Amino acid sequence: MKVRLLQKLSFWVALLLLTSSCHKRAVEQTTIETITLDELKENGELVVLTLSGSTSYFIYRGNEMGYQYELSKQFAEHLGLNLRIELARSVPELVDKLLVGEGDIIAYNLPVTRELRDSLIYCGESFVTHQVLVQRSNSTIRPLRSVTELIGKDVYVKPGKYYDRMVNLNNELGGGINIHKVNNDSITVEDLITQVAEGSIPYTVADNDLALLNTTYFPNLNVKLKVSYDQRASWATRKDMLELAEAADKWHEENVTSPQYKASTKRYFESSKAITHPTILSLREGKISRYDTLFKKYAKEIDWDWRLLASLAYTESNFDTAVVSWAGAKGLMQLMPRTATAFGVPQGKEFNPEESVKAAVKYIADVNKSLRSVSDPQERLYFVLAAYNAGLGHIYDAIALANKYGKDKTRWYDNVENFILLKSNEEYFTDSVCRNGYFRGVETHNFVREIMNRYEVYKQKIPAE
Repeated sequence: MKVRLLQKLSFWVALLLLTSSCHKRAVEQTTIETITLDELKENGELVVLTLSGSTSYFIYRGNEMGYQYELSKQFAEHLGLNLRIELARSVPELVDKLLVGEGDIIAYNLPVTRELRDSLIYCGESFVTHQVLVQRSNSTIRPLRSVTELIGKDVYVKPGKYYDRMVNLNNELGGGINIHKVNNDSITVEDLITQVAEGSIPYTVADNDLALLNTTYFPNLNVKLKVSYDQRASWATRKDMLELAEAADKWHEENVTSPQYKASTKRYFESSKAITHPTILSLREGKISRYDTLFKKYAKEIDWDWRLLASLAYTESNFDTAVVSWAGAKGLMQLMPRTATAFGVPQGKEFNPEESVKAAVKYIADVNKSLRSVSDPQERLYFVLAAYNAGLGHIYDAIALANKYGKDKTRWYDNVENFILLKSNEEYFTDSVCRNGYFRGVETHNFVREIMNRYEVYKQKIPAE
């Protein structure tokens, strides 16, 4: 704590000099005393600043996740330090927090600019970012290959940099692009991408990393057409953290092709996250899957219809006992490693179907107790399913938001489910009533509905006994 306090005090002085125009010449001649790695290690932790978002940091089923989070964790482990994440609400706030000593390093694609070079050291891997056109592509739809083909087309974009870029591009082409500014605050860039994938709108624009991540959910998307110039970006730290910057440079150079680093890249930007369609093993024999006896055995422990448990299992794993999800969930019931251990799955038996079902039922019972404030059993079922997918923290956030905005916090459909959708919107996930940050709520919204719809199909076609 003493070292951290000295860091803050010393850098406040440096910051005052850096931001004072009358001392500009003095600043250029002043050597800021650096904080060594040994001094940093006295604190035992690396404090990383980032933003809450799908490509940086989020909580999923109670686990910290995100591409920048995983790289930060690998870097901290390399230094022999514990990792502590501190979130900011915007890029300017990231920089402000760094400069006043609230963090050691920014782990985010921070744009490389001349202005920021005066007070920051860019470090780590240099990323190249740009904006791309998000469009559909399949056997009947040919994607646009040139920006000139946008003339006469309808492009839906959020205000700010995307709208500004399209206006500039339109001027460069001499006009003709039909630009639609989407001012609705409840609609995010990812919502627009989803609308393109579903055919509701023809085109939108997004940063290339966000667009690429969304192709793992929607394989019918094409994001190859650049609509802006390249912008270099990387991590950054302060001028007094020279050794940390050098360590980040060296670590990225030596590890960018390592299996662990490549696995993180694949998890977020390559591994498919698309959900397949439901199946029934044998309608004639009245079988949903090869694991029906397990569902019948353990569903009784939570007073569920076994066909509902089967519907949950199908949504999770497609009845594939050997599957590992992009997030690391394993087995028939897709339990995260920490959850599996907590609810009794022996080490090495994560893919055993009975151990998976048995632990999942225990977990469901535990979640059900945590949601006792939802008194109606049928309503609570929807909340339990949502929590199975998202983790309790995000469900609590959605409940708090529903309560704040005058909706029924004890009803899922058309009430709390609307706010799990809004958890991907910065205005809502940064609300003071939310404790768990960004979340891609559309998956949970659809998850509950798909399980219940499939359950109804199972009830119609498969006998209860």
